[in-house]
Amino acid sequence: MSIKLAVIYYSTYGTNYEMATLAAEFAKSAGAEVRLLKARETAPAEVVAGQQHWKAVAERTAHIANVTPDDMVWADAYLFSCPTRFGVQASQMRAFIDTLGPIWAQGKLVNKAVSAMTSAQNAHGGQEQTLMSFYASALHWGSIVVAPGFTDPAIYKTGGNPYGYSHTQGQPFTDEAKASIKVQTLRLLDVAGRLKAGA
Repeated sequence: MSIKLAVIYYSTYGTNYEMATLAAEFAKSAGAEVRLLKARETAPAEVVAGQQHWKAVAERTAHIANVTPDDMVWADAYLFSCPTRFGVQASQMRAFIDTLGPIWAQGKLVNKAVSAMTSAQNAHGGQEQTLMSFYASALHWGSIVVAPGFTDPAIYKTGGNPYGYSHTQGQPFTDEAKASIKVQTLRLLDVAGRLKAGA
């Protein structure tokens, strides 16, 4: 059974773009139908243009479509990735989530599998709280939270975050980091498949 997965990210400096791209590649290799999508930029264009790295990432990812509510209806499962901002999602991702009221009210997010990843500039910069803020929204939707938990040794090798992979900005994506993202992605697909089969 093919799972339709929406990998939805926001990335200022490229970290979450890399995480989302890795997850999308792992999902495709596992046979999923994948849409790699980004949350629309809400910062003024002159602000983005005024910061070299931000501008470079915006230009490098210009070909990636902005996520829409229709993508959420299409997908069987969602994997979100965005940086933490004071312990919650970056405002660009929050702005997208805030557009989902109409499809939520129609029950179109019910029983969809959801997982999330994040990043911060330091190892304790609000990552776990950010992931829980994603899951709080998912619980309101009636979606099913699929965190990686302590289900694989790979989780322990990247800091032991059972809520979802979190990356320290500026650090390399090691084999251990990639393995942790893969475990989370495949677990999400597995649970989504079980939900779809039982629907």
